[in-house]
Amino acid sequence: MKRLNAGLLVVAFVLSLFAGRLVQLQTIESGKYSEQAMDQRLRKLRLPAVRGAITDAQGNWLAVTVEARAITADPYLIKPDKRQAIVNALAPTLGLSPEAVLKAISKKGTQFVTLAHGVTPDQARLITSWDFPGIGTLPEYRREYPNGSLGASVIGFVNGAGQGAAGLESTQNGVLSGKDGWQRVEISLEGQHIPMGEDQKQPPVPGRGVRLTLQQDLQFKAQEEIEKQVKASGARSGTVIVMDPRTGRLLAMASAPGYDPNHVTEDDRDVWGSPLVQDAYEPGSTGKVVTAAAVMEHGGVTPQTPFTVPDKIRKYDVVFHDSEPHGVEHLTFAGVLAKSSNVGTIEASQTISEEQLYQTLRDFGFGQKTGLPLPGETAGLLNPPSKWSGTDRYPIAFGQTVSVNAVQMASVYATIANGGVRVAPNLVAGTVGADDKFTPAPAPQQRRVISQGTAKQISDMLEGVTTAAGTAPKAQIKGYRVAGKTGTAQRFDAGCGCYKGYTASFAGFAPADDPRLVVQVVLQDPKRGSHYGGDVAAPVFRDVMSFALQSEKIPPTGSESPIIKIYARD
Repeated sequence: MKRLNAGLLVVAFVLSLFAGRLVQLQTIESGKYSEQAMDQRLRKLRLPAVRGAITDAQGNWLAVTVEARAITADPYLIKPDKRQAIVNALAPTLGLSPEAVLKAISKKGTQFVTLAHGVTPDQARLITSWDFPGIGTLPEYRREYPNGSLGASVIGFVNGAGQGAAGLESTQNGVLSGKDGWQRVEISLEGQHIPMGEDQKQPPVPGRGVRLTLQQDLQFKAQEEIEKQVKASGARSGTVIVMDPRTGRLLAMASAPGYDPNHVTEDDRDVWGSPLVQDAYEPGSTGKVVTAAAVMEHGGVTPQTPFTVPDKIRKYDVVFHDSEPHGVEHLTFAGVLAKSSNVGTIEASQTISEEQLYQTLRDFGFGQKTGLPLPGETAGLLNPPSKWSGTDRYPIAFGQTVSVNAVQMASVYATIANGGVRVAPNLVAGTVGADDKFTPAPAPQQRRVISQGTAKQISDMLEGVTTAAGTAPKAQIKGYRVAGKTGTAQRFDAGCGCYKGYTASFAGFAPADDPRLVVQVVLQDPKRGSHYGGDVAAPVFRDVMSFALQSEKIPPTGSESPIIKIYARD
């Protein structure tokens, strides 16, 4: 009996301990353990916001977000003997290395890893049909570019995390990306969503769409022509800009070589940027129109002012040459511009001061960023006169030792075409909300740069450039009056610190007597055939401008071109 009583006491004591522990767990510390259990079951999921679309002026998609899936894994639920089968199935399907998949699904200390983003719904359905334990999917979105490489240097692309990494995708990321939401859900030990469990949600806020001024068809034509000419001429690169001089709207911005933002690789890194604003070059003779504006506004020069022009001229210890040797010519100032004479331009520039030349260049936008929403824009190079050497003013007069980007130079010709009023170049027409309501961008700044009379005289002189006596008869368009200017500038090579190769360009507008469109073409370092702007760039101008005039339904004006007096008579 004593042993039985002792045994019962021991049993009673043990049971009292169990009872005490049970009371402790279910009452005193119940909240603590319930919280721990909930923490194990709860998972906070990101609800990605739908990224806004980028469209052209007519609403055609240039960049759009489509439904996709993320493929996830819970390493805790994946048994070691099942890992290789999962690797063999997922790696080729997702385009991943087997080593990376095996490492991810073998990771210790976690119940959640992401194997892939941006998987198509069809692929995701295939993967879930295999019913691998621990392998799941989450809804997300994927960025697509329906037109491939079209406008890639302007539009850019998003990185693997869905953030803008180049072009407008980068600079407009805050507008496009919206705000992600979140959801807390309870997950069972088997990795399944518990339907009646805890479920809290913060809905995502979709991003706004960005509507551009670009026109898809015109962009395609410009890109097609510059790609073809870069290939034919062996040039390093090329750009084409189409602009409305009255509004400053950029209707096409094409560059070559390019890349496909749907399939970005490290090999494309050199062309990820926006060369239309990032690349600075010396404009050469296309910059002579600014000198023309300066001497006509401040130096008393007129289109009929005569100049005696040899093929070279010495200033201090430097000899400046025209592009080709010739005897002494007696030219009007209109003839100087039509024949693109460096010597004649230097002579005309001596009618004004260095400060007047510099200020006119500044007024036309040299040395200042255009303000377009594209990353890495260069302001170009324009030093003030206080930093000019004794001979700098002379090459500056004919477009050397200064540099611009392509949009800056196009804006110069748009200013002349617009009667001397500069309208700031603009690319974003406005934004579009989730309710499809369009909000226009602020109106671009405008200011008068030169008088309307001077702009008209320069326009008339630029028509002489496209005549048989000028440097760009290949820019002529049947039935239309065309005004423009060639450029063949020596190209500065930063590698050797010397001039090596050429920049060939042409900028112009049509119809010359009622300008509606400006087209500017630049080719860097053409190596096959001619390197002159009138031979390499002018034909691209002609083809793009012809297409643009037709697509915009701009008829010929039917007026007669002015008689441009090229040669001065004693």
